[in-house]
Amino acid sequence: MYYVRDIQKHFGNNHVLKGVSLDIEAHKTTVLVGPSGSGKTTLLRCINLLEMPDSGVVHLNGEEMVFGKGAPPKYASGPVRALRRKTGMVFQNFQLFPHRTVLGNIIEGPVSVLKQDRAQAVGEAEALLEKVGLSDKRDAWPRDLSGGQQQRVAIARALAMKPELLLFDEPTSALDPELEYEVLSIIRQLCAEKQTIVIITHKLSFAQEVADKIVFFDGGRILREGSWDEMNDGSVPRIAQFLNMLR
Repeated sequence: MYYVRDIQKHFGNNHVLKGVSLDIEAHKTTVLVGPSGSGKTTLLRCINLLEMPDSGVVHLNGEEMVFGKGAPPKYASGPVRALRRKTGMVFQNFQLFPHRTVLGNIIEGPVSVLKQDRAQAVGEAEALLEKVGLSDKRDAWPRDLSGGQQQRVAIARALAMKPELLLFDEPTSALDPELEYEVLSIIRQLCAEKQTIVIITHKLSFAQEVADKIVFFDGGRILREGSWDEMNDGSVPRIAQFLNMLR
């Protein structure tokens, strides 16, 4: 079971998350939508502890941390590492290591963090490159790839860590429209394989297609969650206004 409870997060005087609680169903796709600045990305970063909540609970399938009692945990502490290893994060802007080849990017985590045998890591990385359609880019450098190719490498890198929970933060927002299709195709495949996924996206047609549950954020709170039909029924004026703006 994966969930967060009553997550609070401030950045200075900016109260970004105001008591957010969310259940993430295993083997299903949860899509977060809402206006920019509403707290969606901050929530993802709190789930994988790139940001430490000020208070609340993060529970990922048996690993749990409670925040708000005493000093925040250190980023390198054992409990933080154990929880973070359950997640794989794909960022908006790829964040590949520029000094490593495609293969080097993918095997870095398994070899350095999981202490996997290098030969095994290479074999699994090559299988992942085939999965994302980039077998021929094994020895390429990130600078020589298109944005869509870089993002597909980033997905392969996340999958190489065998995460239980995949987090996507607007994975096509930095791509030209003609390049986003190849990335969305990979994510569609992962959704069909019943990975446990949380995605932030402004692409409503994609959200409607892949989401088992849609969660609408506004002002640091969850305003509503449910199916696409429930979200699109016009009963909540703020949601109806937002969705109409994106159509």
